[in-house]
Amino acid sequence: MNSPSYNSLKLISKKLGVSPTTVSRVLSGQAQKYRISPETEKAIKDFAAKENFTPNPIAKGLRLKKTLTIGLVIPDIANPFFAGIASQVVNVARAHGYAIVLCDSEENPALEKQSVDLLWARRVDGMILCPVGQTSDHLARYAREKRPLVLVDRVFPDLGLACVSTDNFNGAKTATEYLLDNGHRRIACLQGMPGTAPGQARVSGYTAALRARNVPFDPRLVAGDSFGEQSGYLDTKLLIQAAPDITAIFAMSNLLALGALRALGEENRRVPADVSVIAFDDQPYLAHLAPPLTTVAQPHLEMGAAAVKLLLDQMRSPANALRSGLLLPTSLIIRKSVQKIN
Repeated sequence: MNSPSYNSLKLISKKLGVSPTTVSRVLSGQAQKYRISPETEKAIKDFAAKENFTPNPIAKGLRLKKTLTIGLVIPDIANPFFAGIASQVVNVARAHGYAIVLCDSEENPALEKQSVDLLWARRVDGMILCPVGQTSDHLARYAREKRPLVLVDRVFPDLGLACVSTDNFNGAKTATEYLLDNGHRRIACLQGMPGTAPGQARVSGYTAALRARNVPFDPRLVAGDSFGEQSGYLDTKLLIQAAPDITAIFAMSNLLALGALRALGEENRRVPADVSVIAFDDQPYLAHLAPPLTTVAQPHLEMGAAAVKLLLDQMRSPANALRSGLLLPTSLIIRKSVQKIN
């Protein structure tokens, strides 16, 4: 049985006296490639517009042996950082003729695995993944099969997959040095999820800065088990009880910083008069807090765009595509949440 799309092509070809193949090539944007005259191209497009005809993307995908879709799995669509990455992935993919199928893993490794398997079963042409867990077993098979797959933010270097991340180590080191330059020595660290590549790199940058200034590392000042706001809130409460002499908090995500600010307010600790705060990952709203928050900015738009480019390279030329890491720089945005102390 012929599809409605094919029947529509036959109708246009019959009305205009051209072949269905010519109609298909014009409507798929290939008129110039096949040297179809401008007059014929215009006549076909005008008639198609008049009849409200649009090509069937499923039929086109079957013909090209592609679905023209890209799978995207992110940990938390409510997190402005990942929402920014997702938005840029959608925009860049759309410009190249691809639609995005989005899954939110909700920071749950089991749900992430389910989402990845489901998207491949749906025959997406490639996938962009922001991993949540500490293990990569569920990705090993796809790495071995050389599937078009790009990791973003939280990466697993041993898999040999293309990945896009930021310089988490130097970003955290620079932020900690800024606190040290302002006289702070009792600096608490809200680390996020332990064992993740970004979390480890950020904590390493924090400890490296302390070590370089001969400031003793106190493991009691490092706390946290996730990157969410609630974790920042609860762990700040506990830190204030365990180490009431802290003068600064370095939160390894913007949501952790929001939780910390809420806890500090409830404990009558003023920012920055009593406790200075720096967040990892800048978002526009952080500049409008009272006080505006000093942050380590990640280029999340560039991360999303780079991920799509790496993925398209894999899909077009698997043998020549980059399958290693791309590290983008961070920058320290200084606002008013850090106070200089003696």
